[in-house]
Amino acid sequence: MFRIIFVLDILEGKAVHAIKGERSKYLPVQGSRVCDSVAPLEIVSAVKPPEVYIADLDRLQHRGNNFGLIGNISGKTAVMVDIGAASMEDVETAAAIADTVVVGTETASFELIKKAAQKLGNRINVSIDIKNGRMLTQDSRLMVEPEELVRMLNDYDIGDIIILDLGRVGTGLGVDTDFLGRLVGISEHSILLGGGVRDMDDIEALKGIGVCGALVATAVHNGKIPVEAVRKGI
Repeated sequence: MFRIIFVLDILEGKAVHAIKGERSKYLPVQGSRVCDSVAPLEIVSAVKPPEVYIADLDRLQHRGNNFGLIGNISGKTAVMVDIGAASMEDVETAAAIADTVVVGTETASFELIKKAAQKLGNRINVSIDIKNGRMLTQDSRLMVEPEELVRMLNDYDIGDIIILDLGRVGTGLGVDTDFLGRLVGISEHSILLGGGVRDMDDIEALKGIGVCGALVATAVHNGKIPVEAVRKGI
């Protein structure tokens, strides 16, 4: 079953439209065919996704958090959450409000990924954060090609690997099947893609190369990926 994972980017308690990882420019979701509210709980109630990926943009920008709201959403569906974990304290905080903790290269060190995997196992998803073809990281051990990091992660008990192409987020630019196919061939973990998914044709292309799921928001709001596909998978 291919997982179509609904994404909520939450800023100041509202669902916002993420574009290219330029967080200062994010605005509340407008013109959605799914729900006319920007309240995350109302959107979840309308979409009824079996799982949701939440990015807490306030916490990611070190200006507060949406933990109470995320905890409430966790009561309605399975949640994987990215709060910009940079320490085990962050990981444990996220684990208390969600089913799965996203540990991303943008904020985490390789040592943190190892510690989190050892403590929480498959409740950890590792996000390989990429922008303009470059790995986003501040850790020298992570300054490698994505293919090499995928190989490194084969040694650890984690859940999924998310390939998050921030330059494509919210753009509908499509997917790089050659690149993703290489990663699928290397990885012993399931590969999920975030960023650029336009429509069901892209979903089928990802499914065809062995990617196990996609993180989607824009294509659901604009109707190019039907809500029914989110609810049931394909």
